[in-house]
Amino acid sequence: MQRPIMTSIPFLSQPSEDARNTEADLAVAQDLKDTLDAHREGCVGMAANMIGVSKRIIAFVDEDLGGRITVMFNPRITAQDGAYDTAEGCLSLNGERRTLRYQRIEVTYLDRRWREHHAAFTGFTTQIIQHEIDHCDGVII
Repeated sequence: MQRPIMTSIPFLSQPSEDARNTEADLAVAQDLKDTLDAHREGCVGMAANMIGVSKRIIAFVDEDLGGRITVMFNPRITAQDGAYDTAEGCLSLNGERRTLRYQRIEVTYLDRRWREHHAAFTGFTTQIIQHEIDHCDGVII
């Protein structure tokens, strides 16, 4: 189900709780996917707090997988390399802001079946993941 986009800075500034292996968190992940898909023309990634749920769940358009939407539960960046400065926009906020990103990251996360994965990312997908993990951490870009 598509949900409204959260724009409250105080809410978005709060770090999110870890997701749990529950039907409720799986439903949040599906709503996140549906909402991202509905906003695909102007958005390539979302975190659960962007739809009003303070959980560490992100969804993003993965160009390496042909544009498929990938969902990660409890993502954590474990390594990063190649810092660069860039500007990003956000569906929850107006305008663009400067931020530091990394060209290569490694992420540990859980999938929908609650299996742990560790993966390396490069390119634009890397920037999307970093932005969404910032949302999980309550960082406003």
